[in-house]
Amino acid sequence: CRFPPQARMSGKTILILGGGIGGIVTARELRRQLGPPHRIIVIEKNSTHSFPPSYLWVVVGWRKPEAIRRPLAALEKYGIELHHAAVQNIDAANNTVETDRARLPYDYLVVALGTELDPAAGPGLAGTARSFYTLDQAIELNREIAGFDHGSIGIVVSRMPYKCPPAPFEAALLLESYFMRRNPGAVRIELFTPEATPLAVAGPDAGVMIGELLRRRGIILHTGRSLRSVDPATRTLTFEDGSTAGVDLLVAVPPHRPPLVIRSDGLADGDGWIPVDPRTLRTGYGNIFAIGDITSIRLANGLPMPKAGVFAHNEAEVVAHNIAREISAAGIAKEFTGSGFCFLETGNGKAGYVSGNFLASPSPDVAIHEPSYAYHWAKVTFEKYWLWRWF
Repeated sequence: CRFPPQARMSGKTILILGGGIGGIVTARELRRQLGPPHRIIVIEKNSTHSFPPSYLWVVVGWRKPEAIRRPLAALEKYGIELHHAAVQNIDAANNTVETDRARLPYDYLVVALGTELDPAAGPGLAGTARSFYTLDQAIELNREIAGFDHGSIGIVVSRMPYKCPPAPFEAALLLESYFMRRNPGAVRIELFTPEATPLAVAGPDAGVMIGELLRRRGIILHTGRSLRSVDPATRTLTFEDGSTAGVDLLVAVPPHRPPLVIRSDGLADGDGWIPVDPRTLRTGYGNIFAIGDITSIRLANGLPMPKAGVFAHNEAEVVAHNIAREISAAGIAKEFTGSGFCFLETGNGKAGYVSGNFLASPSPDVAIHEPSYAYHWAKVTFEKYWLWRWF
């Protein structure tokens, strides 16, 4: 590792690439711990932040888009600089980042660019399938189901890995709840995933519980189905094992890929993600950290760390603390523990709850709790608190 020089009296510049959950928390925590003259700059191509855990609520009409959207310019009132631009190159050797507007130097860099969606990588998906992985996609799917009265809905996980592992199962359960209230028995829902069991990273108990939830609600689950292609004309799905399925409405988890920009300076591994120390989130460069979905962290059981906002948030707090500690030369270093949680929306006003330590050995120590009204309202409270706390 190449570590930055000993902290000087002059101010430091910390660049944060990405204005998602991880980037926002990093910026706010750094500003809280570092006063002037240190500069904290967020580089983000979008002007607004929307809260991803609520996208499925937008799909089924439980949230209006404006309720979960915030202007990133709001960060400026906390003394955070916002550079509205697209990242084009990271020059780690010279401690600079090039955007489509300027070249910016840094003392520390935090890469929180997340993943990119690449529906074109799934033959036939682009223009055929709906999705819910951006707010705009969620809005479009909401409009689509408003005019869908009967027929079959296919939810397909097109490729691994993808962010928010519970999302396709939540989508199936929420859509079943939606149509049972509106037109009982008129819609059949099938879910296709390449995984051998639902939510495999959370362990066998999670898979059994989710599988049983789907079965009880009449949702047909197909595991071990790796998508090969989609025929746009007939909406026929063809899988690698040669099997096929026809659907009337296709909802896809599109292929995810790492942002291509991180390949520009050797930060990425062979798959395009950024390997980091799982406890400190430091890359091979001592003054560059990566957090959230863009990272490559292997768990003790060989599976990758799930790509989920809760981990980006927790990693951001660790990284911000440790950067501030190095700059101020005071305090005790923190480590990322691997702990995290998420709510699993099941419709009908209920949600399950998954929590545990994903860095535990020899395998993640994860518990999954049966759906209840209390967990659903806990998620509602969390949503309101998160948007209030960070904006």
